[in-house]
Amino acid sequence: MRSAAKHTLPRDARDALVKLGEDIAVARKKRGISTVSMAERAFISRNTLYQAEKGNPSVSIAVYATLLSLLGLVSRLGDVAERSKDEVGLDLDEGNLPERITLKRRT
Repeated sequence: MRSAAKHTLPRDARDALVKLGEDIAVARKKRGISTVSMAERAFISRNTLYQAEKGNPSVSIAVYATLLSLLGLVSRLGDVAERSKDEVGLDLDEGNLPERITLKRRT
């Protein structure tokens, strides 16, 4: 079954994934790592590597994380949603946020 992620993903998120994939490809090439070698090291197929380097949203985040790790770039992945840099979150009072958000039942 094909993922609908490609068609439902917001444009800015899609652009970010394409840039991530391109950056991974460039970093791999700069290091002189072939696609065969990179795929083997990541325990993925060459086709999956190709899809990741194209920024395909159906590729698992674990695959992207593995590729970044192999390239020595994974440390920045943990900062993607850094709380101290979340302007909207900082505007909200984190201490008053509920532990769980539930949908209200229709009556």
